[in-house]
Amino acid sequence: MRDLRPRRIVVKVGTNTLVRSDGRLDMDYIEDLARQIMVLDSKGIETILVTSGAIGSGSSELGLDGVQKSIAMKQACAAVGQAILMMAYRDTFKRHGRSVGQVLLTYGAFSDRIRYLNLKKAVDEMFALKVIPIVNENDVIATDEIAEIFGDNDKLSALVASKMDADLLILLTDVDGLYDRNPVADKDARLIPTVDEITKEIEHIAGGRKNERSTGGMKTKINAAKVSMESGCNMVIANGQVKDVILRVVEGEELGTLFTARKVYSNKQRWILFASPKGKMTIDQGAEKAVRDGRSLLACGVTAVEGNFRPGDVVRINTFAKGIARHTSAELADLIKARCEDKKKGLKGTNPVAIENIDTVFLE
Repeated sequence: MRDLRPRRIVVKVGTNTLVRSDGRLDMDYIEDLARQIMVLDSKGIETILVTSGAIGSGSSELGLDGVQKSIAMKQACAAVGQAILMMAYRDTFKRHGRSVGQVLLTYGAFSDRIRYLNLKKAVDEMFALKVIPIVNENDVIATDEIAEIFGDNDKLSALVASKMDADLLILLTDVDGLYDRNPVADKDARLIPTVDEITKEIEHIAGGRKNERSTGGMKTKINAAKVSMESGCNMVIANGQVKDVILRVVEGEELGTLFTARKVYSNKQRWILFASPKGKMTIDQGAEKAVRDGRSLLACGVTAVEGNFRPGDVVRINTFAKGIARHTSAELADLIKARCEDKKKGLKGTNPVAIENIDTVFLE
């Protein structure tokens, strides 16, 4: 048995698990999903549901299955499918006496500190009101997120788990977990029960996409595992068709593949770690040593700035860290220029803090 004991979990349901072979939503599956979530709720375990299926169900509704779709067509399918998807969840959870709350996200919601904090407050308030948060990517306005680089909501679910203080992320898919070889091509392939570190070998094992409706594959799930593990959140890949799979995973039964949490960051550190940097500070060797030794980065150690950032934005520090800027990029550029002039005149000048040590997270 696994000792997981989560207080808040994120469950991500993939398109292949949620949608029938004809492209329609599997209502029996959604009903069983709701039943399991309500059992967890009765035990005091909060569940955030990250759902795929908007583009797939919209495509089926419009008779576009099998059609090669442009980004604009995928957005149109998402607009149609999202309404179908949420109505299905709303009707199902209503039978259990619960309301659902739709949360449509793009990755920008995790990079702006104020937007992120507002999102977290909204989700916490949903739980206080006994509302089930249902998250999906905002495919109607997103473009980059629909592309393969982000996958089928796998990375999104990992970011949600990381930012919403979840203890466990469960990715429900149509395979039993991560195998040491392709189980379709090799009958001797063995399921890997536990992964404690994402090695090059593990990355090599990951495969590509499965079919036309699904945009994800094992590779995107491994990428999600990296985010989850580094956030101090356990992650399990499991077959969504296994009876009571969510309940059994939460109880510690050894189903699927467990990716164990490696590091524990504070909520703020997790935000810094996975926020998209708005710029970069290049610093000298002395400043890098000081930062690595746990001291704040002073403006005198900054040799160049890139990008257009404001106080409170996340920036990269060389290649080894990220942190929250105390000044605008323009102010820092002026400080660098003034520092050079002061040196020529033999003056000491001012030396404000560029990034506080408590606002720094190391990447290596």
